[in-house]
Amino acid sequence: MGDFFNKLSRYPRFLITIIVGIFWSLIKPLRGFAKNPVAAIATLGILVGGLMFLSFTLSAMLGLTTLN
Repeated sequence: MGDFFNKLSRYPRFLITIIVGIFWSLIKPLRGFAKNPVAAIATLGILVGGLMFLSFTLSAMLGLTTLN
């Protein structure tokens, strides 16, 4: 029975490894922009703007905002 729980405990670690790998593969190509300050600020602005757009869109779709 202990072997079962040992194997079962590997799945959350595997999931975390997959998620970290996905983020690493997305961020790694953007490291080249950090050498140029203007490109770094523009990239950061695009990322923040994209996250805000996603947040506003999902909150409006799900009815999480109240308009009085």
